Amino acid sequence: MTTQVTFRQADERDLDLLVGMYDGAARWMLRNGIDQWKPGGRSAGHFRGRIGAGEVWLASHDGRAVGAYELWWEDPQAWGPQPPDAGYVHRLMADREAAPSGTGRALLAHAEERIASAGRTVARLDCLTDNPRLRTYYEAAGYRAVGEEPGKLAADGTRYGVTLMERSLPRR
Repeated sequence: MTTQVTFRQADERDLDLLVGMYDGAARWMLRNGIDQWKPGGRSAGHFRGRIGAGEVWLASHDGRAVGAYELWWEDPQAWGPQPPDAGYVHRLMADREAAPSGTGRALLAHAEERIASAGRTVARLDCLTDNPRLRTYYEAAGYRAVGEEPGKLAADGTRYGVTLMERSLPRR
């Protein structure tokens, strides 16, 4: 059964919603012993920049926003210079209280559809190297680890390791 969510591209009116969704996901991670996102780690300015530079998508269910993700068309910080054959999924987040089961997979499927419709054949993402639970989730969704970036630069200037993952998409 497919999770029934609808998608729309986020705009400036959604900045507070996106910040709140990020902070909610960060609090859930902390409660569950996942040291990854921190509440306050992404500001309205971050999401304003991502909306201006690429795509940010919101998923809704029963009239309520239940998830979001960012789609980038390049990610040289993690992946280095690459040919324009991929889209990069970032900040995949679901509202754990309101999202129906399967929302994360629906978000990934939507991102993959956007990437494929742009004529690109690879969906890429990265996750913290020391987050095996998330890596397992992405592997179950068809992604495979293709490398490591041990020194990705965080917004606060610290460095951290990520596992680089990708999934081949059918040609259109």
